[in-house]
Amino acid sequence: MTLADYERDMAGCSRCTCCKWSALSQIKSWRYAKNCPSVTKYNFHAYSGGGRLTAGLSIIKGRSELTEGVADIVYKCQLCGACDTACKIYRDDIDINEVLLEFRADCVERGQLVLEHMLMIDALKKEDNVLGEPKAARDKWAEGLGLKDVNKQRADVLLHAGCRYCYDKDLWPSIRAAVRLILSAGINLGFAGKNESCCGGRAYELGYRGEAEKYADDMLSRVKASGAITLLTCCADGYSHFRYLYPRMGRKLSVDVVHITEYLIRLIQAGRIRFQRKVPLKVTYHDPCHLGRMSEPFIPEWEGDKLLRPSSLKRAGRGGVYEQPRAALRSIPGLELVEMERIREWSWCCGAGGGVYEAYPDFCFWTAMERIDEARSAGAEALVTACPWCVRAFRDALEQAGEAFPIYDMMELVAKSIGIPEEEV
Repeated sequence: MTLADYERDMAGCSRCTCCKWSALSQIKSWRYAKNCPSVTKYNFHAYSGGGRLTAGLSIIKGRSELTEGVADIVYKCQLCGACDTACKIYRDDIDINEVLLEFRADCVERGQLVLEHMLMIDALKKEDNVLGEPKAARDKWAEGLGLKDVNKQRADVLLHAGCRYCYDKDLWPSIRAAVRLILSAGINLGFAGKNESCCGGRAYELGYRGEAEKYADDMLSRVKASGAITLLTCCADGYSHFRYLYPRMGRKLSVDVVHITEYLIRLIQAGRIRFQRKVPLKVTYHDPCHLGRMSEPFIPEWEGDKLLRPSSLKRAGRGGVYEQPRAALRSIPGLELVEMERIREWSWCCGAGGGVYEAYPDFCFWTAMERIDEARSAGAEALVTACPWCVRAFRDALEQAGEAFPIYDMMELVAKSIGIPEEEV
């Protein structure tokens, strides 16, 4: 597909502005009524989902050109999916997410590039990760855990740790706790060690399709060679990419793709793990975009009039992973879960997605602090999430602001309650 293939979607925008807001039925206050970080921050219609549809239509019709200024607007977007969810309340025949992805690819094809994104792709080519860390050090986070190496031994469950967990030492205790929990439940778990590579999803979202396809092919080969029947990831980004972007590239995985929060609930229901210790804390849960709205499986393009498309063939953000993390948190003795105003498919983004963390740090900071303010307004003592990129964005924002507010990776609290000792890294 190309940007021009979505002419009907772009032309169909009725300029209703609903893409900028949560649905009326979901709004609880004026303060937290908006859903799009981009248009809320820059306060100009072009930065909204509908504004980008208008710009794309103008370009493919030859009425305007893809200038550096237009490309800057295209890239100042976390690709969080909030505009698409809101639009589909009123216009379920328009797929804004698909248009935004094609707009990125069109920018790359026409040479409208962002330096920071180019550096990410260069790092990916050299070290198989977007952080530019050494490939040889990718397995250091797992030292001493006794994980099987699927290059040498067969495992029923293949763990894909993801770039952020592999190299962000601040997050190592979280993923190590997750692995120790799973192994304690008797699961035959393995990983690819140094041979694990980036899933390629970030490259796809930045518009670099060729690189994304290369890493998707690598992942497909690794999964097949491992003999695993389940692909488990702790990374919300990887989960979304495996379920949505891979099939969009025509590279659907043939195994059960599961996020750690889903797997945790399976183990709880099977009686293989039990919470033991109280964690006396009032927390609020942040729904990561990639685990929520953007984790719905890809649905092939509908051939014909989209007004006639059945509801079952529409991605609207409602089928993401929302209840499992909350169920796990409610299972922790002593823990009180309070909700923010914008939750589930209406969640506000952490700010880190779509290359914004790397290219527009001030925008990422502003977006993250907006969410932290919302968490405080809910009366929470801490914010919990299930995505390493969200944790990083929130902690970085607080450090930059010189403020203190506890940010937890969900597995940290689970480990505390189950009795897994905290680790020093």
